[in-house]
Amino acid sequence: MCKRSPRETASRQWARARQRWRERPPIVIDLIVGVAAFLILGAGRFLSVASLVVNTIFICYFLRHAAFAIAAARWTRTDLDAEAIDLDYAPPLTVLVACHNEEAVVTPLVKALSGLSYDRRTLQMIVIDDGSADDTGKLLDEAVAGHDDIEVLHRPPGLGGGKSGALNYALDRLTGEVVVIFDADHKPRADCLQRLARHFRDPQTAAVMGRCWISNATETWLAGAIYVDYLSGYLVNEYGRQALFELPAYGGANCAVRYSTLMSLGGWNEHTVTEDTDLTLRCLLNGYRVRYDPTATDAEEGTTNVRRFIKQRYRWARGHQGVFRDYWKQVFRCRYLTPAEKVESIMFLLVYHVPVAIAASAVLAVVRLCGVGASFTVIDVLPLAGLLFVGPMSELAVGLMVDRAPRRWVFSMMFVYPLFVLFTVVCTRSWLDGALGRKYTWVKTVRSGFQATEDADAPADGAR
Repeated sequence: MCKRSPRETASRQWARARQRWRERPPIVIDLIVGVAAFLILGAGRFLSVASLVVNTIFICYFLRHAAFAIAAARWTRTDLDAEAIDLDYAPPLTVLVACHNEEAVVTPLVKALSGLSYDRRTLQMIVIDDGSADDTGKLLDEAVAGHDDIEVLHRPPGLGGGKSGALNYALDRLTGEVVVIFDADHKPRADCLQRLARHFRDPQTAAVMGRCWISNATETWLAGAIYVDYLSGYLVNEYGRQALFELPAYGGANCAVRYSTLMSLGGWNEHTVTEDTDLTLRCLLNGYRVRYDPTATDAEEGTTNVRRFIKQRYRWARGHQGVFRDYWKQVFRCRYLTPAEKVESIMFLLVYHVPVAIAASAVLAVVRLCGVGASFTVIDVLPLAGLLFVGPMSELAVGLMVDRAPRRWVFSMMFVYPLFVLFTVVCTRSWLDGALGRKYTWVKTVRSGFQATEDADAPADGAR
């Protein structure tokens, strides 16, 4: 038996130690930095510095909210009211929809797809039954009977990868230059494809996001609150990111991506639970651009109870926070982004960390009130977290104004803030789970299949 030299043994041990360090839970480095700062600064100064950092974060995000609200109030309505829209550019398209246990919504989905007005000679539509355990596959086969332009693929169960895995399953069958993604509960307006496709006339455009609105807003109070929140998210936040930085996100549904770009990036990332945020960053880091069209609208179903809301937002938070850990260093090194664009990209990636900062500020306040550290000021006990409530409120108000929503929806704003508090808890739990290295896989959102009265919840601008 060949014996290793002491040098070889030490080298192997060092290699194993480095591998263990790479695989450490992310929270280890956070604890090391925190303990070191506490020992160097002392309790009083450490708490003051921590409060200063947290409050600086709050001020920065308040200014960001305010800037987006001003931009949306000034320009969004102009885009929504534009009459002269060039829809002549119509490249070959492929529509993809992944369905996993979606028996409640697949029949109206197929009806909506069949109503799309794009030229059928250049349109391919594929619906993927992703290993469903219910009657999704059977209902899809029945619904597409007589629709020769819609193909159903049955993906075997247990292949993994979540939504990304389902979409990648169809990659080798695609014929379109542009790939459009809808979720199973989506109902796009008839001209949605033309409005998304027209942006690809620009060769630098890698992806385009459309606007979603909540179709079941009248089903429960929670769905109504999400309806108002979506007005803020799509008509203010995303519009502001485009107007000020030209950095909207690829949202994952009611979105289009250039096929050649998608393939050059290796398809959808099956190791993330938010494939949309991941693809957004990979596009930007490779010099491509994402565009946003608020007139390319479709309806989707909002979550109808708190349990579903928690599961959905936890997945969003876990994925978004993971994308930050994966790409933040690359953002700073990216030669395609200006300094301002790098700052905005980092702030975008940190959005699901801000609620964690709110939780941290509450802990700091309690610690200070318990007398830990030196003397404290009001700013230590009452941090500027209140600005985070004023900022989103301005976006909600502008969203309602720009959409010209009926006055009854103003009252739904009162339900958004309890959800914001719940969201803080969800994001904090997600961050702790991610920091501790706990495993997590993609979890779908359960649909209710609610069918609203025709036009009852359509956008007030008439864009359906």
